[in-house]
Order: sequence, then structure tokens, then C-alpha cells
Amino acid sequence: MVDGDQLSVPLARGFFARPVLCVARELLGKLLVHAHPDGTAVGRIVETEAYRGPDDLAAHTARGRRTARNEAMWGEAGYAYVFRLYGMHWAFNVVTGEVGEPHAVLVRAIEPLGPLEAMARRRGLEPSRRELTNGPGKLCAALGIDGHHNRVDVCGASRLFVSDGPRPARIGRSPRINVDYAGAWARRPWRFYERGNRYVSVPPRE
Repeated sequence: MVDGDQLSVPLARGFFARPVLCVARELLGKLLVHAHPDGTAVGRIVETEAYRGPDDLAAHTARGRRTARNEAMWGEAGYAYVFRLYGMHWAFNVVTGEVGEPHAVLVRAIEPLGPLEAMARRRGLEPSRRELTNGPGKLCAALGIDGHHNRVDVCGASRLFVSDGPRPARIGRSPRINVDYAGAWARRPWRFYERGNRYVSVPPRE
């Protein structure tokens, strides 16, 4: 069960101002909260990926690339980095580490906590379907997250934030998804997921 107080208290910036692999793992079980006009939408994070530029060739900031698109990654920890995925869907990330250290965690999947009807309506699916939030673009659509949330302070008094939640009993690791272009970096086990959760996007899940 989720304590109601957790839905109004964002995590402190210090949680995010740490090494990206640590944050990616410890985000599992935390709550992603969006105070949407249709009602506050909440999902429990069950899958993440760490991106650690400029060395990490899978990161948007690989080789020191700095653009209007990825500028948020170069800034302060605890800010959202929201970008278009494949030019069609939005993806939610949160910046970690120190200023000028372009690291971020992609939230790949959430377990939807509600309101399920509003989330399902935004997705055009039945509330019981695992496809409701089992992917980065899907969870953003379900929660109503889009490009307007890029560079939002998720530690502040914004409508979009991350709060504490129940820790997973078992955590798995694997290489990240769809980053084959990154060569050896694609084999780094920088994807973290809650074992056995039906909303984890792709195998392995156990």
C-alpha cells in the first residue's frame, strides 16, 4: 500500500545528486507522480536504465555532444529530461550526478497505481492491460507527460515529481534495450528491473 503522504513529498535533490548507477537502481519502487488536470496520476517505477555520458556511447551526450535537445542532462540533478523517442513518443528521464556531468536515468516502465480509468483513457486500453505502462512511451502517455515537462524540477513544487515508495523484494540487471549502435557500451548491465513484475517492458523479467 502507498501512504497518502508519499504522494505530496518529493524526494530531496540529494537522492539524485549521486552516481547514476546508484540512482537507477534505487529508483525502483519509487513513485512517479503527475498532478494532471484529470486527477493525480501515480505509477510505481519498476524498470530503469542508466546513461552516463560523455563516455557512454549510448547516451545522448556521448563524446560531449551538447544540444538544445539534451541541455537538461548537463544541468543540476533532480530535473526532468523529456525527449521524443523515435520521433513519436515521449520518454521521461531524471538528471543525476553533478552539474556538467551529463548523466540521466530513463524510466522504462511503471506499475500503474491510479487513477486507472484516466490512464487507460489516455492510452485507449482497458485498465487491466499490462501494455498500459510497460514501456517509456506508454508510461508517459498514461501519466500525461510530454515535452512541456522537459527541465521541470522534480524535487520542487511542480506538478511532476518523484516520491518514496515500497522497495522491490528482488532486483534484476541486464544490458540496456535497443542501444546496439553503442558497441561494447550496449553490453553494460545498466538496466535495472523489479523481478517478476508484469509491467517490466521486455525479457528478462525474472
